Amino acid sequence: MMDDKLEAISQAIASDLAGVIVAQAIVRDELTVTVKPSEIVRVVKFLRDDARCEFRSIIDITAVDWPSRENRFDVVYHFLSPTKNARVRIKVEVDEATPVASIIEVFPGANWFEREVYDLYGVLFTGHPDMRRLLTDYGFEGHPLRKDFPLTGFVEVRYDDELKRVVYDRVRLAQEFRNFDFLSPWEGTDYVLPGDEKAKS
Repeated sequence: MMDDKLEAISQAIASDLAGVIVAQAIVRDELTVTVKPSEIVRVVKFLRDDARCEFRSIIDITAVDWPSRENRFDVVYHFLSPTKNARVRIKVEVDEATPVASIIEVFPGANWFEREVYDLYGVLFTGHPDMRRLLTDYGFEGHPLRKDFPLTGFVEVRYDDELKRVVYDRVRLAQEFRNFDFLSPWEGTDYVLPGDEKAKS
């Protein structure tokens, strides 16, 4: 049933946007369509307005970093059609220098999603009214979700309660090594947990 619904939506997209589609596939009851970056606004307008689609809700915009690929980033859009009870994933492939057109005019809710993608991956969106960082500190350099982002050497901003002011510290990623118990709780453990001695008495 779901495959038939997604197949109908897939055919509608393929017939009306033939020159725009790079690839499309239905895998595990999910429709993924890769489109030309220059046509993203046209595609999302079609998905929202066409009676065969009716994707009225934007769920998320994110990115995937493929550093070894020429078009390094996949910018990924997720939409929901409440009337069709279906979801679609739209992808565009871009390099570091190529901006993507903002879809805020079609989906105003894309505003902070696009800012987040810019902040964390460095993908720029043209036509965005407020392309500022969203999650990182003031003056932060780099984009932390890129796979080549160094884990140390950057500074973070925090409020120091003793100095009663904002201070800049070098980022330190301290990781304690922990012992994890991977045994199934149904089989029980070889050691006595605190409190177990009460149950036996």
